[in-house]
Amino acid sequence: MQASISVSAAPADVYAVVSDLPRSAEWSPECRGGTWVSGRPSQVGAVFRGENVRSEDVVSWAPVVRGTWHTESQVIAAEPGRVFRWAMRDSTGLVQDSVWSYEIEPAEGGCVLVHAFRMGAATEGIRGITADMDEAGKKRFFADWSVKLAGDLKATLVRVKSAAEKA
Repeated sequence: MQASISVSAAPADVYAVVSDLPRSAEWSPECRGGTWVSGRPSQVGAVFRGENVRSEDVVSWAPVVRGTWHTESQVIAAEPGRVFRWAMRDSTGLVQDSVWSYEIEPAEGGCVLVHAFRMGAATEGIRGITADMDEAGKKRFFADWSVKLAGDLKATLVRVKSAAEKA
């Protein structure tokens, strides 16, 4: 799943914004920022502990985490001006097949920023949410969750664009 937006800023400037995960509260609908807990910030292998907040109305019928919770993610690609990608870690610190990314393509007048999310095998959190659901419930959850994620990707891009164009 992905969304894209044109940004009137140089690829390097956009990369500087999106790779600064502690600033993510400025653009993310859920992440309220966080801190780098190991490694060199924004470099491959670095680990980020994010603070997140989710309201009661988000897929309100499903047993998703609400209020404040924390996640850990690990940078898996960091190519200045081109791509910044991180994977969510499970409760034991293992990297899961749940990847968020920003890809930046040069374009006239700036660049095109693509924000994407991909999940292969269900994460520890998704397995917990869907554990007691029948197949119809799982299908409904993934449909509703996909709508939520698509909206989050678009909202994030609009806010990143604003931040990058002000820089």
